[in-house]
Amino acid sequence: MAPIGESVEVNGFIVKKKEETDSEENLWSAILAEVQTRGNTKLPSCKSVLVLGDNESGKTTLIAKLQGVEDPKKGSGLEYAYIDVRDEYRDDHTRLSVWVLDGDPAHSHLLRFALSEESFPHTLVMFVAAMTTPWGILEQLQTWASVLQDHIDKLKLKRDELQEYRLKYVKKWQDYMEPGDELEQGSPMKRTSRNLEEDANDILPLGEGVLTRNLGLDVVVVITKTDYMTTLEKDFDYRDEHFDFMQQWIRRFCLQHGAALFYTSAKEDKNCDLLYKYLTHRIYGFPFRTPALVVEKDAVLIPSGWDNMKKISILYENMQSMKPDDYYRDVIVQPVIRKPVQRECEMQAEDEQYFLSKQLQLLQQGGPANARQESPLRTAVQKTGDRRVTGSPGIQGQLGSPKKIDSTKPSVTGSGEGVLANFFNSLLYKKTGGGPQTPKTPDLPSERPHTSVDKAVMRSDAAAELDRLTRSKKLASPDQNSTDC
Repeated sequence: MAPIGESVEVNGFIVKKKEETDSEENLWSAILAEVQTRGNTKLPSCKSVLVLGDNESGKTTLIAKLQGVEDPKKGSGLEYAYIDVRDEYRDDHTRLSVWVLDGDPAHSHLLRFALSEESFPHTLVMFVAAMTTPWGILEQLQTWASVLQDHIDKLKLKRDELQEYRLKYVKKWQDYMEPGDELEQGSPMKRTSRNLEEDANDILPLGEGVLTRNLGLDVVVVITKTDYMTTLEKDFDYRDEHFDFMQQWIRRFCLQHGAALFYTSAKEDKNCDLLYKYLTHRIYGFPFRTPALVVEKDAVLIPSGWDNMKKISILYENMQSMKPDDYYRDVIVQPVIRKPVQRECEMQAEDEQYFLSKQLQLLQQGGPANARQESPLRTAVQKTGDRRVTGSPGIQGQLGSPKKIDSTKPSVTGSGEGVLANFFNSLLYKKTGGGPQTPKTPDLPSERPHTSVDKAVMRSDAAAELDRLTRSKKLASPDQNSTDC
């Protein structure tokens, strides 16, 4: 046992031994330190993800997919959400904070709430762009990277501290190993932790274009809505070389920032689960054993540390009508889409002659029916020359009857009023069916249908009767009184 007051070295620190009476206090300190060390093995709750991207890029939908939420709620300004993370091996769980910034760069001042000096080493950044606007993908990524860089420059981080974060990220890039190449060296978390703590000074030269813009943060680039590629091929004549051209430029951007690349589609559920696993791998050290996927153009997956310019150059072989170094917007051109002019619904008027001819046909079709429905009394008093056509059958029957009216009767010699009275009374009598029906002469025009009677020949029954009465009064001849009508 060391003498009282002797100095000893513990874990590289010089500690003076206190009196033997203080041994119990030292014992409790050791127990508390051990408990604290064991508590650190649990999943930390201070980790967060910062999501940056333009409006309509699918940021909210993507986070909802990672959360397992079917109906995402979109906010404004700076949104906050969280993702439940569970460690099945250690039977532990925690919440991963997610900050989603509005697509307008004018809200960049809100970044101070999501990324501060304290949260800087615990934050992963996700740049999001959508395949629905392929002509703006590269520009959007560069814009948000510049916004983030400007915010980092405003943070009160010491220069040595920021340099340390950048060196750690370089080490993460260089520590990438293909799945299956670990050779039982332990989990990626343990391997990465050992390399960062023991081999922090072992930095190898970086490849061409790698980490030229090192932010000191873990970065993941996500291209959403890749199911829209079929629409680009069908409606905008995109070919495989266009998609390869876009991919090689995006992968160059990822090399500059040391970022991973994911092509996702929440609609078709492509790479969403793999993105969740990759985030937990980078943040909490969970194992991630999925290799890089570059065969399917709409489901690309490139982990951070796998890519280099030599692998990117494989895409150049498929480019026939363009060069890899061509300006991005010169090859991926935004189509000119004219917005349809919204006009009020107009009704096309019919041609005037066509409308009139149609009305004439309707009138011709309805004329005979209307005539048949008219009252016999009304047709009998019409004062037109062709009233015989529309005369009633009762009048025609009276005129065609063999029974002749005798003008020698007292009611007729004085005036024709009695004859007219008897005539109209007979019409009423025959209409009510009170008397016998008088047979008609076969050769009379009344036997013909009303529609086939010659209008120029037939005269009105009432007018003929008046003419007959007038002639019988003047001539007083029996032959004239029996004039056929």
